[in-house]
Amino acid sequence: QVQLAESGGGSVPAGGSLRLSCAVSGRALRSYGAGWFRQSPGKEREFVAAVSADFQTNYARSLKGRFTVSRDNAKNTVFLQMNNLIPEDTAEYLCALDNAGSYARFANRYQTWGQGTQVTVSS
Repeated sequence: QVQLAESGGGSVPAGGSLRLSCAVSGRALRSYGAGWFRQSPGKEREFVAAVSADFQTNYARSLKGRFTVSRDNAKNTVFLQMNNLIPEDTAEYLCALDNAGSYARFANRYQTWGQGTQVTVSS
């Protein structure tokens, strides 16, 4: 059974950076697509970025340029580098795996989810 564990969240001032990690256990990461989503209280889950099994990437249009998704199959880990953070980036960030290996924008394409890591950006 595959499990995900996010880490790297925290509180930063506006303009700061964070690097989130999503450690995969139970299965090898290499055949999965991986996505990052975020959710704030009272808001719907929002697509952030995704990377396919063959390393193609996909970003939310509003975030491209500040966020970078990557994967290290040898470490069974997916990363999300977030730069120039703004208060609107405050949310819980979740990673997810797609058995089909794609980099979909839609949450219902992902079968396995982590518990999330909180990111808080102060103004």
